[in-house]
Amino acid sequence: MSRRLRRVAMMLLGAVLLGAVGLSLGSWYGGRGVTPPTGDQAQRAAAQLLPGAVPVDSGQVVHGYRWGVHLAADDLGSGRTSFRYDDGDDCGLSEQLRRNAARQGWEGLRRVPGYLCDGWRAERDGQTFTLDYSASGAELTIASAAPGTFLASTVAGTLTGAAAGAALFGWVGRRRRPVPLLVGTLVTVGLLPGAALTWTALGPGIVTEPVWPVWPALAPVLVPLWIVLLLVGVYAFPKRETGTRYGRRLIPRPEVVDGERCDHT
Repeated sequence: MSRRLRRVAMMLLGAVLLGAVGLSLGSWYGGRGVTPPTGDQAQRAAAQLLPGAVPVDSGQVVHGYRWGVHLAADDLGSGRTSFRYDDGDDCGLSEQLRRNAARQGWEGLRRVPGYLCDGWRAERDGQTFTLDYSASGAELTIASAAPGTFLASTVAGTLTGAAAGAALFGWVGRRRRPVPLLVGTLVTVGLLPGAALTWTALGPGIVTEPVWPVWPALAPVLVPLWIVLLLVGVYAFPKRETGTRYGRRLIPRPEVVDGERCDHT
């Protein structure tokens, strides 16, 4: 691989890794300040969307919990109310909800693939509903919608992190060997677990569930790993600077002149 291609690959790697960090921070910041719907609000919304349908579980309040992390009361996804229904195999509730949601002015109505039947998702007045089908039946979830600044904050955080990662890895890629390999390996090992989970947790609407809890959930593993990597870096960089006595690009090899060894040093 040529030096130019290697530098481009380094920049792309940095953009992916730090872009995931920026996405998590942006989505956390943009999702702050929401107010979860109360039980009465959720009951009214469910009754309007599915009039006459009697839920098996009438309004189970689920507190925000993601990747083993409890969300704060004003985090996006911090609280929701779920209603479970026995819809059989005819998908009657799905069609009923689709008609009622369109008639009542719910916005962004989109299909949610499910088990046997497809569900629906839409937003209105700071609330969102999701009808999802699984092997255990149909579940209607009423939760708070994302704030107006959520999308802008998420995109801005992602672009900022990606630009910072590309710039950092591009600068490292211009250094002498083995600095790019050393720094790239240490940073990749330290960020790859959280970055991989962050990117895989994204949904079709950019973020359907909070992704920032990935990082505090992995903190018990990542923090000791980062400490070890820091010590490795502190140990390896002086080795790179001093090198061996006859290391390439540091101290030239001795030459033999008239049968005698001659050092340049």
